[in-house]
Amino acid sequence: MADLQTTLDELRNRFAEALGKAGDEKALEALRVAFLGRSGEITVLRRNIGQLSAEERPTAGKTINDVVSQIESDLEAAKGQLEARVFEAELAELVDITFPAIEPQVGTIHPVRRIIEEAAGFFERRGFAVLTGPEIEPDYYTFDALNIPEDHPAREGFDSFFINDKLLLRPHTSPMQIRAMQQHKPPIAVVAPGKCYRRDAVDARHLFQFHQIEGLLVAEGVHFGHLKGMLTEMCRELFGADQQVRFRPSYFPFTEPSAEVDTTCPKCHGSGKLRETQCNMCGGSGWIELGGAGMVHPNVLREVGYDPEVVSGWAFGFGIERVALTRYDIDDIRRTVESDPDFLLQLR
Repeated sequence: MADLQTTLDELRNRFAEALGKAGDEKALEALRVAFLGRSGEITVLRRNIGQLSAEERPTAGKTINDVVSQIESDLEAAKGQLEARVFEAELAELVDITFPAIEPQVGTIHPVRRIIEEAAGFFERRGFAVLTGPEIEPDYYTFDALNIPEDHPAREGFDSFFINDKLLLRPHTSPMQIRAMQQHKPPIAVVAPGKCYRRDAVDARHLFQFHQIEGLLVAEGVHFGHLKGMLTEMCRELFGADQQVRFRPSYFPFTEPSAEVDTTCPKCHGSGKLRETQCNMCGGSGWIELGGAGMVHPNVLREVGYDPEVVSGWAFGFGIERVALTRYDIDDIRRTVESDPDFLLQLR
Protein backbone atom coordinates (compact mmCIF):
# COMPACT_ATOMS: atom_id res chain seq x y z
CA MET A 1 0.00 0.00 0.00
CA ALA A 2 2.94 2.29 0.76
CA ASP A 3 4.33 1.55 -2.70
CA LEU A 4 0.96 2.52 -4.26
CA GLN A 5 0.92 5.84 -2.39
CA THR A 6 4.47 6.58 -3.51
CA THR A 7 3.53 5.77 -7.10
CA LEU A 8 0.48 8.05 -6.92
CA ASP A 9 2.50 10.92 -5.44
CA GLU A 10 5.06 10.57 -8.22
CA LEU A 11 2.22 10.41 -10.78
CA ARG A 12 0.63 13.59 -9.42
CA ASN A 13 3.94 15.45 -9.58
CA ARG A 14 4.50 14.41 -13.22
CA PHE A 15 0.91 15.36 -14.09
CA ALA A 16 1.28 18.78 -12.44
CA GLU A 17 4.52 19.42 -14.36
CA ALA A 18 2.96 18.36 -17.68
CA LEU A 19 -0.18 20.40 -16.99
CA GLY A 20 1.90 23.52 -16.54
CA LYS A 21 3.39 23.02 -19.99
CA ALA A 22 0.09 22.36 -21.81
CA GLY A 23 -0.58 25.42 -23.96
CA ASP A 24 -3.72 24.46 -25.90
CA GLU A 25 -6.74 22.18 -25.88
CA LYS A 26 -4.95 19.57 -27.95
CA ALA A 27 -2.20 19.28 -25.34
CA LEU A 28 -4.77 19.04 -22.53
CA GLU A 29 -6.55 16.22 -24.34
CA ALA A 30 -3.28 14.34 -24.86
CA LEU A 31 -2.52 14.73 -21.15
CA ARG A 32 -5.95 13.38 -20.20
CA VAL A 33 -5.49 10.33 -22.41
CA ALA A 34 -1.99 9.68 -21.03
CA PHE A 35 -3.19 9.57 -17.44
CA LEU A 36 -6.90 8.68 -17.58
CA GLY A 37 -7.37 6.96 -20.95
CA ARG A 38 -7.92 3.24 -21.51
CA SER A 39 -4.17 2.64 -21.55
CA GLY A 40 -3.34 5.51 -19.20
CA GLU A 41 -1.26 5.26 -16.05
CA ILE A 42 -4.25 5.44 -13.69
CA THR A 43 -6.01 2.67 -15.59
CA VAL A 44 -2.95 0.46 -15.25
CA LEU A 45 -2.86 1.06 -11.48
CA ARG A 46 -6.54 0.12 -11.20
CA ARG A 47 -5.91 -3.14 -12.98
CA ASN A 48 -3.18 -3.98 -10.45
CA ILE A 49 -5.51 -3.57 -7.45
CA GLY A 50 -6.37 -7.23 -7.78
CA GLN A 51 -2.85 -8.13 -6.72
CA LEU A 52 -3.36 -6.51 -3.30
CA SER A 53 -4.79 -8.26 -0.27
CA ALA A 54 -8.51 -8.12 0.40
CA GLU A 55 -7.98 -5.70 3.28
CA GLU A 56 -5.93 -3.25 1.13
CA ARG A 57 -8.17 -3.21 -1.96
CA PRO A 58 -10.93 -0.83 -0.66
CA THR A 59 -8.42 1.73 0.60
CA ALA A 60 -6.37 1.46 -2.59
CA GLY A 61 -9.49 1.98 -4.73
CA LYS A 62 -10.52 5.06 -2.77
CA THR A 63 -7.03 6.54 -2.94
CA ILE A 64 -6.85 6.07 -6.71
CA ASN A 65 -10.35 7.57 -7.15
CA ASP A 66 -9.31 10.63 -5.14
CA VAL A 67 -6.31 11.13 -7.43
CA VAL A 68 -8.54 10.72 -10.52
CA SER A 69 -10.98 13.32 -9.19
CA GLN A 70 -8.16 15.75 -8.55
CA ILE A 71 -6.69 15.22 -12.05
CA GLU A 72 -10.09 15.71 -13.68
CA SER A 73 -10.67 18.88 -11.64
CA ASP A 74 -7.22 20.24 -12.59
CA LEU A 75 -7.84 19.48 -16.27
CA GLU A 76 -11.20 21.28 -16.19
CA ALA A 77 -9.69 24.30 -14.46
CA ALA A 78 -6.82 24.42 -16.95
CA LYS A 79 -9.30 24.25 -19.84
CA GLY A 80 -11.28 27.15 -18.39
CA GLN A 81 -8.14 29.24 -17.96
CA LEU A 82 -7.10 28.46 -21.54
CA GLU A 83 -10.49 29.55 -22.91
CA ALA A 84 -10.33 32.73 -20.87
CA ARG A 85 -6.88 33.59 -22.29
CA VAL A 86 -8.11 33.02 -25.85
CA PHE A 87 -11.17 35.20 -25.20
CA GLU A 88 -9.06 37.98 -23.73
CA ALA A 89 -6.73 37.81 -26.74
CA GLU A 90 -9.67 38.19 -29.09
CA LEU A 91 -10.96 41.15 -27.11
CA ALA A 92 -7.55 42.77 -27.29
CA GLU A 93 -7.56 42.76 -31.10
CA LEU A 94 -8.29 46.12 -32.70
CA VAL A 95 -11.53 46.20 -34.69
CA ASP A 96 -12.39 48.91 -37.19
CA ILE A 97 -16.07 49.45 -36.41
CA THR A 98 -16.42 51.72 -39.46
CA PHE A 99 -15.49 48.90 -41.87
CA PRO A 100 -18.52 47.78 -43.95
CA ALA A 101 -20.14 44.62 -42.69
CA ILE A 102 -20.52 41.52 -44.84
CA GLU A 103 -23.74 41.86 -46.78
CA PRO A 104 -26.20 39.14 -45.76
CA GLN A 105 -27.51 36.76 -48.39
CA VAL A 106 -31.15 37.81 -48.68
CA GLY A 107 -33.58 36.11 -51.05
CA THR A 108 -35.92 38.01 -53.33
CA ILE A 109 -38.94 37.44 -55.51
CA HIS A 110 -38.16 36.25 -59.03
CA PRO A 111 -38.92 38.97 -61.62
CA VAL A 112 -41.44 36.74 -63.40
CA ARG A 113 -43.27 36.08 -60.13
CA ARG A 114 -43.15 39.78 -59.26
CA ILE A 115 -44.85 40.76 -62.52
CA ILE A 116 -47.51 38.07 -62.06
CA GLU A 117 -48.26 39.38 -58.57
CA GLU A 118 -48.35 43.02 -59.69
CA ALA A 119 -50.57 42.32 -62.72
CA ALA A 120 -52.92 40.07 -60.73
CA GLY A 121 -52.98 42.62 -57.92
CA PHE A 122 -53.96 45.37 -60.37
CA PHE A 123 -57.08 43.41 -61.37
CA GLU A 124 -57.86 42.21 -57.85
CA ARG A 125 -58.12 45.82 -56.71
CA ARG A 126 -60.71 46.32 -59.43
CA GLY A 127 -62.89 43.41 -58.35
CA PHE A 128 -61.47 40.58 -60.44
CA ALA A 129 -60.98 37.09 -59.03
CA VAL A 130 -57.63 35.33 -59.59
CA LEU A 131 -57.97 31.74 -60.83
CA THR A 132 -55.45 28.94 -61.14
CA GLY A 133 -56.03 25.59 -62.75
CA PRO A 134 -54.51 22.38 -64.14
CA GLU A 135 -51.60 22.53 -66.55
CA ILE A 136 -52.89 19.40 -68.32
CA GLU A 137 -56.19 20.04 -70.07
CA PRO A 138 -58.57 18.20 -72.40
CA ASP A 139 -58.59 19.51 -75.97
CA TYR A 140 -62.22 20.56 -75.44
CA TYR A 141 -61.25 23.31 -72.97
CA THR A 142 -58.08 24.16 -74.87
CA PHE A 143 -59.59 24.39 -78.36
CA ASP A 144 -63.20 23.29 -78.98
CA ALA A 145 -64.84 25.55 -76.40
CA LEU A 146 -62.76 28.47 -77.68
CA ASN A 147 -64.21 28.30 -81.18
CA ILE A 148 -61.26 26.28 -82.51
CA PRO A 149 -62.75 23.00 -83.81
CA GLU A 150 -60.59 20.02 -84.69
CA ASP A 151 -60.25 20.96 -88.37
CA HIS A 152 -59.50 24.65 -87.70
CA PRO A 153 -56.07 25.77 -89.02
CA ALA A 154 -55.52 27.89 -85.89
CA ARG A 155 -54.75 24.71 -83.93
CA GLU A 156 -51.49 24.31 -85.80
CA GLY A 157 -50.28 27.65 -84.51
CA PHE A 158 -50.22 26.43 -80.91
CA ASP A 159 -47.72 23.61 -81.59
CA SER A 160 -48.91 21.88 -78.43
CA PHE A 161 -47.51 18.99 -76.39
CA PHE A 162 -50.10 16.20 -76.50
CA ILE A 163 -50.06 13.50 -73.82
CA ASN A 164 -52.64 11.41 -75.67
CA ASP A 165 -55.31 12.07 -78.29
CA LYS A 166 -57.38 14.22 -75.93
CA LEU A 167 -55.04 15.54 -73.23
CA LEU A 168 -52.27 18.08 -73.67
CA LEU A 169 -50.10 20.56 -71.79
CA ARG A 170 -52.08 23.76 -72.04
CA PRO A 171 -50.71 26.27 -74.58
CA HIS A 172 -52.57 29.12 -72.84
CA THR A 173 -54.58 29.71 -69.64
CA SER A 174 -57.82 30.25 -71.62
CA PRO A 175 -59.32 26.95 -70.36
CA MET A 176 -59.80 28.67 -66.98
CA GLN A 177 -62.03 31.26 -68.65
CA ILE A 178 -64.26 28.50 -70.01
CA ARG A 179 -64.39 26.70 -66.67
CA ALA A 180 -65.24 29.94 -64.85
CA MET A 181 -68.08 30.79 -67.25
CA GLN A 182 -69.48 27.26 -67.01
CA GLN A 183 -69.56 27.47 -63.23
CA HIS A 184 -70.84 31.03 -62.80
CA LYS A 185 -73.52 33.14 -64.39
CA PRO A 186 -72.65 36.65 -65.58
CA PRO A 187 -71.46 39.15 -64.55
CA ILE A 188 -68.03 37.55 -64.23
CA ALA A 189 -64.56 39.12 -63.93
CA VAL A 190 -61.50 36.86 -63.62
CA VAL A 191 -57.77 36.76 -64.38
CA ALA A 192 -55.88 33.49 -64.85
CA PRO A 193 -52.08 33.49 -64.48
CA GLY A 194 -50.02 30.35 -64.90
CA LYS A 195 -47.54 28.23 -66.86
CA CYS A 196 -48.12 27.40 -70.51
CA TYR A 197 -46.35 25.12 -72.97
CA ARG A 198 -45.76 25.37 -76.72
CA ARG A 199 -43.42 23.50 -79.00
CA ASP A 200 -41.31 26.55 -79.81
CA ALA A 201 -37.66 26.41 -80.74
CA VAL A 202 -35.69 27.87 -77.84
CA ASP A 203 -33.92 31.12 -78.66
CA ALA A 204 -33.45 34.63 -77.24
CA ARG A 205 -37.19 35.35 -77.52
CA HIS A 206 -38.87 31.93 -77.18
CA LEU A 207 -39.14 29.12 -74.62
CA PHE A 208 -41.17 25.92 -74.72
CA GLN A 209 -42.43 26.80 -71.22
CA PHE A 210 -43.54 30.29 -70.29
CA HIS A 211 -46.01 32.17 -68.09
CA GLN A 212 -49.16 33.92 -69.19
CA ILE A 213 -51.87 36.01 -67.61
CA GLU A 214 -55.30 36.19 -69.19
CA GLY A 215 -58.28 38.29 -68.21
CA LEU A 216 -62.01 38.02 -68.86
CA LEU A 217 -64.92 40.34 -68.17
CA VAL A 218 -68.48 39.40 -69.19
CA ALA A 219 -71.57 41.42 -68.29
CA GLU A 220 -74.32 43.45 -69.87
CA GLY A 221 -73.16 46.52 -71.77
CA VAL A 222 -69.45 45.66 -71.89
CA HIS A 223 -67.70 47.16 -74.93
CA PHE A 224 -64.24 47.58 -76.44
CA GLY A 225 -63.71 50.91 -74.72
CA HIS A 226 -63.75 49.15 -71.34
CA LEU A 227 -61.01 46.82 -72.58
CA LYS A 228 -58.85 49.68 -73.84
CA GLY A 229 -59.18 51.60 -70.60
CA MET A 230 -58.33 48.62 -68.40
CA LEU A 231 -55.27 47.50 -70.39
CA THR A 232 -53.99 51.06 -70.69
CA GLU A 233 -54.08 51.47 -66.91
CA MET A 234 -52.43 48.08 -66.39
CA CYS A 235 -49.55 49.01 -68.70
CA ARG A 236 -49.09 52.29 -66.86
CA GLU A 237 -48.91 50.45 -63.55
CA LEU A 238 -46.33 47.99 -64.87
CA PHE A 239 -44.18 50.38 -66.92
CA GLY A 240 -44.92 53.91 -65.73
CA ALA A 241 -47.54 56.63 -65.81
CA ASP A 242 -46.47 57.99 -69.21
CA GLN A 243 -47.14 54.76 -71.14
CA GLN A 244 -49.33 54.87 -74.23
CA VAL A 245 -51.17 51.82 -75.58
CA ARG A 246 -52.32 51.09 -79.11
CA PHE A 247 -54.56 48.35 -80.49
CA ARG A 248 -53.77 46.94 -83.95
CA PRO A 249 -56.47 44.94 -85.77
CA SER A 250 -55.73 41.22 -85.71
CA TYR A 251 -57.45 37.83 -85.72
CA PHE A 252 -58.09 35.27 -82.98
CA PRO A 253 -60.75 32.55 -83.24
CA PHE A 254 -62.07 33.24 -79.74
CA THR A 255 -62.50 37.03 -80.03
CA GLU A 256 -64.25 39.29 -82.54
CA PRO A 257 -63.12 41.97 -83.10
CA SER A 258 -59.52 41.15 -82.16
CA ALA A 259 -56.42 43.25 -81.66
CA GLU A 260 -52.71 43.04 -80.89
CA VAL A 261 -51.83 45.21 -77.90
CA ASP A 262 -48.69 47.36 -78.03
CA THR A 263 -47.27 49.80 -75.51
CA THR A 264 -44.70 52.53 -75.97
CA CYS A 265 -41.16 51.26 -75.61
CA PRO A 266 -40.08 52.02 -72.01
CA LYS A 267 -36.46 52.34 -73.11
CA CYS A 268 -36.80 55.03 -75.81
CA HIS A 269 -40.21 56.27 -74.57
CA GLY A 270 -41.75 55.79 -77.98
CA SER A 271 -39.22 57.81 -79.98
CA GLY A 272 -37.55 54.79 -81.57
CA LYS A 273 -34.13 56.35 -80.97
CA LEU A 274 -31.47 56.39 -78.27
CA ARG A 275 -28.85 59.15 -78.68
CA GLU A 276 -29.48 59.39 -82.42
CA THR A 277 -29.24 55.61 -82.88
CA GLN A 278 -32.02 53.11 -83.34
CA CYS A 279 -33.46 51.71 -80.11
CA ASN A 280 -32.38 48.09 -79.77
CA MET A 281 -35.43 47.15 -77.68
CA CYS A 282 -38.20 48.14 -80.09
CA GLY A 283 -36.17 48.04 -83.29
CA GLY A 284 -36.86 51.70 -83.92
CA SER A 285 -40.66 51.38 -84.02
CA GLY A 286 -41.22 52.96 -80.63
CA TRP A 287 -43.67 50.20 -79.69
CA ILE A 288 -43.48 46.85 -77.86
CA GLU A 289 -46.02 44.08 -78.50
CA LEU A 290 -47.43 42.61 -75.28
CA GLY A 291 -50.16 40.21 -76.42
CA GLY A 292 -53.62 39.85 -77.88
CA ALA A 293 -57.09 40.98 -76.85
CA GLY A 294 -60.61 41.46 -78.14
CA MET A 295 -64.32 41.03 -77.55
CA VAL A 296 -65.34 37.47 -76.64
CA HIS A 297 -66.67 35.68 -79.73
CA PRO A 298 -70.43 34.98 -79.65
CA ASN A 299 -69.75 31.28 -80.33
CA VAL A 300 -67.69 31.09 -77.12
CA LEU A 301 -70.48 32.71 -75.13
CA ARG A 302 -73.04 30.27 -76.57
CA GLU A 303 -70.77 27.32 -75.77
CA VAL A 304 -70.87 28.13 -72.03
CA GLY A 305 -74.61 28.86 -72.01
CA TYR A 306 -74.46 32.66 -72.16
CA ASP A 307 -76.75 34.62 -74.48
CA PRO A 308 -74.62 36.92 -76.72
CA GLU A 309 -77.72 39.04 -77.34
CA VAL A 310 -77.85 39.88 -73.62
CA VAL A 311 -74.23 39.91 -72.45
CA SER A 312 -70.90 40.74 -74.01
CA GLY A 313 -67.33 40.55 -72.79
CA TRP A 314 -63.69 41.16 -73.45
CA ALA A 315 -60.61 39.01 -72.97
CA PHE A 316 -56.85 39.44 -73.22
CA GLY A 317 -53.69 37.38 -72.89
CA PHE A 318 -50.16 38.63 -72.18
CA GLY A 319 -46.89 36.68 -71.91
CA ILE A 320 -45.27 37.43 -68.55
CA GLU A 321 -41.71 36.81 -69.75
CA ARG A 322 -42.32 39.20 -72.64
CA VAL A 323 -43.33 41.87 -70.14
CA ALA A 324 -40.24 41.07 -68.03
CA LEU A 325 -37.90 41.39 -71.03
CA THR A 326 -39.38 44.79 -71.79
CA ARG A 327 -39.57 46.10 -68.23
CA TYR A 328 -36.05 45.04 -67.18
CA ASP A 329 -34.34 45.38 -70.59
CA ILE A 330 -33.33 41.70 -70.58
CA ASP A 331 -31.53 40.64 -73.75
CA ASP A 332 -32.36 36.91 -73.63
CA ILE A 333 -35.52 35.20 -72.34
CA ARG A 334 -33.45 32.18 -71.28
CA ARG A 335 -32.00 34.26 -68.46
CA THR A 336 -35.37 34.07 -66.69
CA VAL A 337 -35.01 30.29 -66.20
CA GLU A 338 -31.27 29.92 -65.63
CA SER A 339 -31.42 30.89 -61.92
CA ASP A 340 -28.19 32.89 -62.14
CA PRO A 341 -27.86 34.68 -58.75
CA ASP A 342 -25.72 37.48 -60.18
CA PHE A 343 -28.35 38.21 -62.83
CA LEU A 344 -31.31 38.02 -60.42
CA LEU A 345 -29.62 40.29 -57.87
CA GLN A 346 -29.63 43.08 -60.46
CA LEU A 347 -33.45 42.90 -60.68
CA ARG A 348 -34.28 43.09 -56.97
